[in-house]
Amino acid sequence: MTSYAINPEDGKLTYINKIALDGGKNPVFITADKTNRYLLVAALQGGAVYVIRREENGALGEVVSVWRFPGKTDETISHAHQCIWDQEKNYLFVPQQGRVIGYAGVSVLKFNPENGTFIETDYFRAREYSEPRHMAIHPNNQYCYLVNEKDNTVTWFFFDQNSGKIEPQQIIPVLPETYTGEGQSSAVLVDKSGKWVIESTRIHESLSIFRINPLTGYLTRVETMKVPGLTPRFITFNDDGDRLFVANEDSDTIIQYAFDNITGSLTQLQPVIATESPVCILFKSL
Repeated sequence: MTSYAINPEDGKLTYINKIALDGGKNPVFITADKTNRYLLVAALQGGAVYVIRREENGALGEVVSVWRFPGKTDETISHAHQCIWDQEKNYLFVPQQGRVIGYAGVSVLKFNPENGTFIETDYFRAREYSEPRHMAIHPNNQYCYLVNEKDNTVTWFFFDQNSGKIEPQQIIPVLPETYTGEGQSSAVLVDKSGKWVIESTRIHESLSIFRINPLTGYLTRVETMKVPGLTPRFITFNDDGDRLFVANEDSDTIIQYAFDNITGSLTQLQPVIATESPVCILFKSL
């Protein structure tokens, strides 16, 4: 893991320090706790979430705790692909892909900001080989949406903030009913208005848009549209929530869309941004 300082004048980065994660091969997702004293990292090939102390100057400190996700044998793991907070940053959701040697599922971990440790409040065992990948949390902090990479579906859960439990309510396909080819779902978002879920799928190279029923949380797929580019691995909104950005890993481009939260429609904007193998996008106001 490497830390950089951001120059507030021009956004340029300056190296601070680097630390190693013992057994933490292939870190794929990082987030900070609500005190900003800890960084939490999901390591895909390490099968764990690492809690790293953050120093006041932004440097990475010591690893204070590790939560591991075992596989089907003592020597295997369950491939944690994300660690995302509920809206209050009290609970951490960790989708695990399983990948044959491990278990496909989602863990809910309650975080203790006093010492950087966890207590597991719930675990959901997903369908075998569905490979849960990423989640998105609704602004109401009750609806959670999980994208499953290999069976190309979204699962929505009701989340009880008091108990830390999740209860599955619906599994819905992301691809058209007439499509018989391959696909690999990659990312999922809930827009700021709480009206829409947007999902990206590789191989099919598409975005799917779902309307959220405000009373029940249930999804209705309203459109699946092709993305100009290859391998839309990552999607995100800007801070205002009126622009969607799609990172096309294998065509080396970022596509911009105007997003209408009344109709859920996406309109492509120019320019197409050329950059090498984009896999993640973050925004920082200067």
